[in-house]
Amino acid sequence: MGSDNTHSKIIGYLLWIFGFMGAHRFYFGKPVTGTIWFLTLGLLGIGWIIDLFLIPGMHRDAERRFREGPIDYDLGWILLTFLGVFGVHRFYMGKWLSGLLYLFTGGVFLLGVLYDYWTLNRQIDELAGQSG
Repeated sequence: MGSDNTHSKIIGYLLWIFGFMGAHRFYFGKPVTGTIWFLTLGLLGIGWIIDLFLIPGMHRDAERRFREGPIDYDLGWILLTFLGVFGVHRFYMGKWLSGLLYLFTGGVFLLGVLYDYWTLNRQIDELAGQSG
């Protein structure tokens, strides 16, 4: 099902810098542990350090799970991480109405951004399935 071009180790490591917030775990399709990292500041920093060595395995798993398509996972995640409250990632995916809603509501009061952290990989994967 997956390919070798959906998730980048480099982006994973860049998001790891914000790992105490769980960004890299969400990126690699691990929303439950991403949420735990967010709530515990990377398991008090210990899990964050350990993840430095676990990222290659998380990368391999993500490559197997998700399909390549017209929407770039890396760009989608960068847009969500840094501009999510403005809905830029939703505009990028062609979801104009929800993008406008995010733009005028601060990412639907940040709850929409949290929802997208949980589901962005699946949203992009579904768009890949529709195009292929």
